[in-house]
Order: sequence, then C-alpha cells, then structure tokens
Amino acid sequence: MRRPSLLTDMVSDDWPARQRILASSGILVMGRKSQELIQELEDLQPLIQAARASGVKILDPRTISELLSITAPVPARPDRGEPPITQQVTLPNPNSHSPLGRTLAPSEALELAPAPRPHGLEHYNLADFPMHATDVDSEIEIHFDITGNSVTEGKMSDMRSCFIDRLKRIKSMMISANSLPRRPTPVSEAWRNRQRHSSRDYEVTMVGLATEMRWAKSKNLMFVVEDETAQVRCIVKPPSEASEVHPALDGLMDDDVVGVSGYFLVGEGDPIFFVQDIHLPPLGVHSKSMAGQDRAVSAAFLSDTHVGSMTFLGPQWDKMITWFNSDPLARTIKYFVLSGDGVDGVGIYPGQDRHLSIKDLFQQYSELARLLEALPDWVDVIILPGNHDAVRPAEPQPALDPEVQQDYSDTTFVGNPCDFSLHGVRVLSYHGKSIDDFVATLRSVSYSQPERAMQAMLERRHLAPSWGGKTPLSPEPEDNLVISTVPDIFVTGHVHGHFVGNYKGTTMVHSSTWQNQTDFQRMLGFQPKPCILTVVNLHTFATASIPFA
Repeated sequence: MRRPSLLTDMVSDDWPARQRILASSGILVMGRKSQELIQELEDLQPLIQAARASGVKILDPRTISELLSITAPVPARPDRGEPPITQQVTLPNPNSHSPLGRTLAPSEALELAPAPRPHGLEHYNLADFPMHATDVDSEIEIHFDITGNSVTEGKMSDMRSCFIDRLKRIKSMMISANSLPRRPTPVSEAWRNRQRHSSRDYEVTMVGLATEMRWAKSKNLMFVVEDETAQVRCIVKPPSEASEVHPALDGLMDDDVVGVSGYFLVGEGDPIFFVQDIHLPPLGVHSKSMAGQDRAVSAAFLSDTHVGSMTFLGPQWDKMITWFNSDPLARTIKYFVLSGDGVDGVGIYPGQDRHLSIKDLFQQYSELARLLEALPDWVDVIILPGNHDAVRPAEPQPALDPEVQQDYSDTTFVGNPCDFSLHGVRVLSYHGKSIDDFVATLRSVSYSQPERAMQAMLERRHLAPSWGGKTPLSPEPEDNLVISTVPDIFVTGHVHGHFVGNYKGTTMVHSSTWQNQTDFQRMLGFQPKPCILTVVNLHTFATASIPFA
C-alpha cells in the first residue's frame, strides 16, 4: 500500500485557510473537484481578481478552468528576450454577444513619467546645453540702438517722415515677397478711377496706413486706408472660414500698414471700398542662424525686477544666485539679458512713494548693481530700459545715463528696443510697453497671453504701430520700430507673465518678473508669474525655464 502523498496531505491541511480567504472575498466553492483544483494553485489572488472582475460568486470546476485560462501568462515575442507578461482580463458578459471580456490592466512594469515641474513648466535635457560659458569669449554685435542716434525735433515734419518711412519700408516688403495679388495702386489714383473699379471683375489693390477702425452693427469691420496721396473708407466682411486672428475678426491696430484688395461700392452716397482681402506684411517660416558648435553657450532672459519696490522678491533672488553658483545648467549661461524696468523708479504713478522700500532713484540703481554683482564672473549682463526707468518714456528709448552705469561692471547698456547678435544669433529685445495697446485693440490678445501680442508684432513687422495710444512714440525721421529683419530670438517683458515657445521659426520669450503681485494687479484680478528664469541655448535653441518661487 502506497503512503499518502506528502503534498496532498499538506494541501489538505491548508484548505480551511483557503476557504476562509475565498469566503471573505464573497466567493463560494462547490464540490470536491473544485477544492482539488484550488488546492493546486500557488497563489489565489489571480483567481479572486478574475472572479471579482467577471462578477463570479460561485466556483465550480468549469468556472475555475475558465477563470484560470484568462489569467495564464502571455508568451513573449520570440524576437525579444523579455519575461512573460501576465494580462488580467474578465469572462465575457453573459448578456453580450462578444466572446471577449474586459481587459483590466497588464501586470508588466509601467515606465513612470517624470514628476511635473512647478507651474507646469516643461522638462529640459541638460545634454541640449553642451558648453560651459567659461570656454568662449563674449561676442555681442549691436545692429540697432537709438542711443546717441535720436535726431527728431518733434515737429510735424518729423512725424510725417516717420510714417512715410514706415509705409515705404513695409510696402516694399510686400512687393518683394509677392504677397499682393497685383501691384498696388496709389489711393488717389484708385479713387479717381472708382467708376472703373466698381465690380469684382475690376478689383484694385492699395497699400496704406489703417486708421479709424470700428465695428459696424452688421459685425463688419470698417476702417480708413491712407497713403501719402489720399485716404479712402473701407469695409470688410469676415470670411466664413477665417481664423480668430484674421483682421476682419481680430481687428486692426491704428497705423498698421495693410494692403487691401477689392472694389468700390458706388451708389447715391459716398463711395466706400469693399475689401475682398486684407494683406498683412509677409512673415514666412524663419530659418534660424545658430551659433557654432564651438560656441554653444546659453543666454538667460529676465525682465521687470522692479528693485526698490516693496514687492521685490529678495529671498527668491538669493535663491537664484545660489543656483547660478551650483547648478550645471547655470554654468552654460554666458549672457543675462534684463529687458527693462530693472528698478521701480520714482514718480512713475500717483502714490508710488508709499509702495517703495527704496525711495531714492539712484539708490535703487545702486541696489540693482549690487544684486547683479552677485552673478558669477562668467556671466555678461545686457540691460535695456523700460517705462519705469530713468530715461525718456517715448520709444525708442536710449540706454541708461552714464552716471547710472558707473556702478555696474561687466554690463552692456543698450536702448529699447535693441537688435543685437550673440555669436551670430539675432536677438530682438523689446521691453513691451505696446502690449498694452495690443490688449486694448485686438480681440485675440490678453494680458494672460502676452505671446499673442508678440505674434501680432511679428505679423505686422512692427513693435508699436499705434500713435496716440498707451505707448509714447518718438517720431524719428526713420521708423526704427519696424522689424526689418526677422529675429532668431524675440524677447519682451512688461506685463509680468511668462512664455517661451516657437512661432514661425522664431523662438519667443516673454520674460518673467521679479516682483510679487501689486495692489493694482490685485484690483484687476491679474496674477503675475514671477521668478522664472528663461534659458535658451544659442546652438541648439533648446529652452529651459527655471522657477525660484
């Protein structure tokens, strides 16, 4: 007589415990054959999970076999040396005609995504910032800076020269890029031949400055186009499939240079020009000029530090300085561009004095110099003025006064805006005061999305088109706010937001502030995005946004 199997005796002794586990899961076992099948299992959990997922409460031999079949390992593909993957599914629903059950979840190990960064900022790869700043010498080339070059006397003739220069330069861009359907006709000539150009068969194209924009009750856009010869009233109906930034829906800035194609509506009243199409200056996809592989250093961008204000974030600045002296990414930063409003200023708005921690203007600039002096010695600083700085408010603005500059070392002072190159990479830096005008005029632009204003500037090939708006302008004989050359990097500040991205081949940076929410911003319900340093590599154009608050 054979002795009883040790394994059988051991499993039999284990059955009460297994039965309690199944019962606690709400599962009953029917018959000895079912017990034997369950006793052979090394682990009850796959069976319990399959039963729960399939809604099974009673186990008989057939049900157990079916549940075990759907928990069997899935063999790995022969061409890959991977371990078997177990997949948990369910039995088919008896009320369903499908033989398939639900797939719950694979038991394979999941690849974990990196933890989200503060403020929803994107991750960056340090390999995209390949060179230390100490390995190259500085290379800054200034293409335009109004400092020492302002010649306007503020006369009416200067204003006329400025707008005629703007019109000629942007009109020339349109013609050379073939962005108009036909060669433009002077407004006076088109008006003189309005009877001829009074149907779609005899359309005409004009280029001029847009003024007096308003929305009609019909939701059509009405405006006036003016060149050096005459002006004409225009009306445009929004195209059926127009995007939100189409001028017929978004609006036009006063003194935009636009082309209009259409015909005159000649009736009993004054003729009006019915616009079939509006043409903005050409802006194709830009091809960047990158720094050489042997000059693959980075530039950091910041704006609106407002030193001297009670809301300047000093502890966060100290945190940034510590980062500059310890982080590997910081060692790639050769240039630090401060795009205006380095100090809060004095007398900028009524009652400002009670919001100042430093009430003397020169002491504010001395404190800013002290703060910048803490940057590592491999960093070269470039400073533009803004509307809070001690320069004329009219744009373009000259650089800070030499008396202010004497407190600074390793610093290049330029005007606002400034067009310059860093190792051959073209940078257009502008403080951004005109964003106020874009927000007030265009429907698609808001303070929460300042990049929309930057896109509109590039599309118009002009930084601040509107005369008499929120942005004071200096009527130089040449309009120096025309964007003659599309930049590789376009940077603004002013509204205390933050953005970095690409638009038609140009890297756009809206630099963050170093000032906490002000009383005025709180009243408007605007939440700034402070203490974010934007870093752009000049060779790879990879970007990194580093938060310090």
